[in-house]
Amino acid sequence: MKQFRNMLYPYVVWLFIMVLVPMLMILLYAFTTAGNEVTTFRFTLDNFSRFLTDTVFLDVLKRSLLIAVVTTVVCVLLGYPIAYTIAKGPERSGFFWIMLITLPTWINMLVRTYAWVGILQDGLVNRFLGMLGIGSFHMLYTTFAVVLGMVYNFIPFMILQIHSSLAKMDKSLLEAASDLGATPMQSFLKVTLPLSLPGVLSGITLVFLPAVSSFFIPKLLGGGQYVLVGNVIETQFLTSGDWNFGSAISLIMAVIIMLSMWLTRKVDTDPAANGKGA
Repeated sequence: MKQFRNMLYPYVVWLFIMVLVPMLMILLYAFTTAGNEVTTFRFTLDNFSRFLTDTVFLDVLKRSLLIAVVTTVVCVLLGYPIAYTIAKGPERSGFFWIMLITLPTWINMLVRTYAWVGILQDGLVNRFLGMLGIGSFHMLYTTFAVVLGMVYNFIPFMILQIHSSLAKMDKSLLEAASDLGATPMQSFLKVTLPLSLPGVLSGITLVFLPAVSSFFIPKLLGGGQYVLVGNVIETQFLTSGDWNFGSAISLIMAVIIMLSMWLTRKVDTDPAANGKGA
């Protein structure tokens, strides 16, 4: 037991330095006035009221939430059929497809997003459309480009979570439903879908959270003209130097993220996840 505690100390120190200290600094800056000297700190809520009363910042927040919701919905609609097809197939081919889906995540996300800049700007897509005689479209620096970049980067998390739930499902339940006269569609709606909901909800959490706070995807694919709340936070810290206001926005986003996680857990029907397992 003592040896275990000794092994735990480095992780506790790392957690304190890399997580707790930065969070305390954000709290300090968010509730104080501008100034980097301790003597200039004064408690205030002006940083929060400035964000919540300015229509420009509220529009940015609404746009960020909308983009995150659209990205999450698209990932569910695309990810579920893919995960379902992989889970229904042979185990060996399923391993191959999962490896193929996770392979792009081995490359840095920034590099993958940069690749889409070349593809959408007079790249492969417009060339293909030109070969079909459709003509080229301006796709870069649009809402479509931002959503596409987010879906591309985050959909593997959705597929993996749903596939994990489907792969662990007891196949004898489907056989029992079939023996009782259920059609394939009824078996899916009454058995497969409810049992896969924990994976869907986990996937929603893993997609929505990074999507709502993303800043470099809209910056690259939106061309700096498409501003989301992540870009506002980055600007306050790196460009404007207003750490107090940037910290306040970060705390507001942290509250929104925690609320979304609480709502996701609230609707989770998995008995084990809610501590109601037998």
